Amino acid sequence: MSASSPVRFEGVVQPWGNSLGLRITRPVSELANLKRGAKVMIEITEEGLLIRRQPTERRHPLPFTEATLLDGLTPYTAHADELPTLIVSEHDH
Repeated sequence: MSASSPVRFEGVVQPWGNSLGLRITRPVSELANLKRGAKVMIEITEEGLLIRRQPTERRHPLPFTEATLLDGLTPYTAHADELPTLIVSEHDH
């Protein structure tokens, strides 16, 4: 699909609960590279609506899980022994 020759499809706006919906058929979604759950930006123009695909966030998996990070953690290795203890005058404030 080139920018100089747009592809057009006809659709019907229909009720969807208390809203209106427009079904995007599989061929249209494939041509537009839209997948289930894709985020889009809807712009209101003089001609109607313009729907643009939002760039997908590329999330890199973290190298460690929470369980891995906490494995073997003890009060000593967490330096809990270094936590300050309040003195009597600090309790009153």
